Amino acid sequence: MKEYSTGKLRNIALISHGGAGKTSLVEGMLFKAGLITRLGRVDDGNTTSDYLPEEIKRKVSINTSLLPCVWKDHKINFLDTPGFADFVGEVKGSLRAADSGLVVVCGVAGVEVQTEVVWEFLDELDMPRMVFVNKMDRENANFFKSLEMLKETFPCNIVPVQIPIGNAETFNGIVDILSNKAFQFLPKGDLVAIDIPEEMRDMVSSFKESLVEAIAECDDDLLMSYLDGEELSQEQLYIGLQKGIGANKIVPVFCGSAINNWGADLLLDNLIEYAPAPKVLEDKGDKLMALVFKTMADPYVGKLNFFKVLSGKLNSDSVIYNVNKEVEEKVGQVFSLLGKNQQQFKYFGPGDIGAVAKLQQTGTGDTISTKGTTELLESIAYPTPTYSLAVFPKSKGDEDKLGSAIVRILEEDPTLSYEKNIETKEAILKGMGDLHVDIVIERLQRKFAVEVTTAIPKVPYRETIKSSIKIEGKHKKQSGGHGQYGHVWLTLEPYAEGDFYFKETIFGGSVPRQYIPAVEKGLRDALTDGILAGYPVTNIRVTLVDGSYHPVDSSEMAFKIAASLAFRKGAEKANPVLLEPVMEVAVTVPESFMGDIIGDLNSKRGRILGMEPMGKMQVIKGHVPLSELGKYAIDLKSITQGRGTFTMELAQYEEVPPKIAEGIISSAQAKTS
Repeated sequence: MKEYSTGKLRNIALISHGGAGKTSLVEGMLFKAGLITRLGRVDDGNTTSDYLPEEIKRKVSINTSLLPCVWKDHKINFLDTPGFADFVGEVKGSLRAADSGLVVVCGVAGVEVQTEVVWEFLDELDMPRMVFVNKMDRENANFFKSLEMLKETFPCNIVPVQIPIGNAETFNGIVDILSNKAFQFLPKGDLVAIDIPEEMRDMVSSFKESLVEAIAECDDDLLMSYLDGEELSQEQLYIGLQKGIGANKIVPVFCGSAINNWGADLLLDNLIEYAPAPKVLEDKGDKLMALVFKTMADPYVGKLNFFKVLSGKLNSDSVIYNVNKEVEEKVGQVFSLLGKNQQQFKYFGPGDIGAVAKLQQTGTGDTISTKGTTELLESIAYPTPTYSLAVFPKSKGDEDKLGSAIVRILEEDPTLSYEKNIETKEAILKGMGDLHVDIVIERLQRKFAVEVTTAIPKVPYRETIKSSIKIEGKHKKQSGGHGQYGHVWLTLEPYAEGDFYFKETIFGGSVPRQYIPAVEKGLRDALTDGILAGYPVTNIRVTLVDGSYHPVDSSEMAFKIAASLAFRKGAEKANPVLLEPVMEVAVTVPESFMGDIIGDLNSKRGRILGMEPMGKMQVIKGHVPLSELGKYAIDLKSITQGRGTFTMELAQYEEVPPKIAEGIISSAQAKTS
């Protein structure tokens, strides 16, 4: 594949709701362009884009694939993204590299949940977009119903550039509105020009009038000519449509059937005609500036970094400078990929997308340039993971192996996190949903030969006291030779200003100064294991008020033990209670789901703090016990049909209701007995 100038490049992200047919559509375009010799099918697990074992098994896209395609002396870098909400990070990264989005819509279902989500992503970036209404051959497919759904859902200038001849089982061709040409499909996906059917001519004329009006509204000169009654030339209309799409003032709608490869060649024509060329940093001249937008970890090849060049060239056998990490790295071979197949290049120029292997420190979101550069390209904003599972290696000797494998996987997926919970002693893997985490667990086994078991994470409960008490602790032991003697009097009190506060009010040397630190150490050790269920003790103030010592038998260890004994005895008598973490939750949902969400949070012992609008959405804020949120990512997806998102952070610890506390304490005691 030769190198292409920026004006001959198109970077297009295919985005949609899951199952709308993105992968089949790009497969058809690759076939039409001669990049592949057979037309793969998702159901058969042999498409160019979905090549990972997890994708073949589930018949869905999980990973963004780079698919460069040459058509009429243009290079189109397709980025085929997943359509399921759990893999939204892949979409975010791809849109940062793309210059336009092709939104694929099912001709039967029309606008679906993820259609709205990805449209909002495009809005955030003010990115030009086009729509392809797919599956027009399916039973109950209706282009015009889908068109109306698009117009009702999205407040922008959505206009068809193509309309179908027939619907569902009668679909057999396409009318190109701007050129007034009609095409009929032959069985193998080829086209033959035909006359516009007589019964469609009035409809085509009406749609063309709407399209011409939309084009004229995007350009002051064209609008003046149009309002003066002048007929705009075909060239003026083509140029005007191109400018309108590039300025995100017009959203053109195309149609076809990806599974039959009907409309792929017409779509390719329209993409090179109307999709904008890449925006590059012209002020940087020949200076290299590139952004890493995706990373893949391979146990054999190492890391693969996908990059988009914004200025200059990224050459094979060169040295680049990672501005984020402030390190130089040696570049070996730069290449492009067609799915999993590599093709080597000498360099990638402005606007192009490529990949490089084995950069040790470079990762997603990093800026690549030349040494001395301090300017950073805008990075990628990823959502925070909200679904958690505790993971344990099946084999006891695999702890280190699991840790290193997780590090590799985290490199390729910024929407994952992995952390050790000090209180529960569990390793917690967080992702965007249950499917996301399931895929990670499968990859751990397939790529790194690490098998794990999982569980809902333990809740890090704590214990405290509600009453004050004065208590004695004495440790006295005589067993020949020097004995052990430590004796303390302590007061234990609730303390709202922190986890633990220790002080002493010793007078007259009843406890020698050298033993007071040992008393505090004994108390701190005792705090780690509460008397109710073995959880850490918090919010307590302890004062050493008195005690006694033996000039020979006393020691630091003896006073440490005496303090621990006093603490445990006192805690039992000071009205001990169990505390639970309460999270501050912000749930973002469409207004129509507010009642259901509030009801669900109330059923989870939540307290609603307030609501506020955020664009088209509503944000519901509340306090909810963490123990009720173990599967909230799944619950929220179910309640809102995938439209809701949430964040949470620790607000405070609160007393567990008595009946619930009884169950937690009984369960903990049963495990230790």
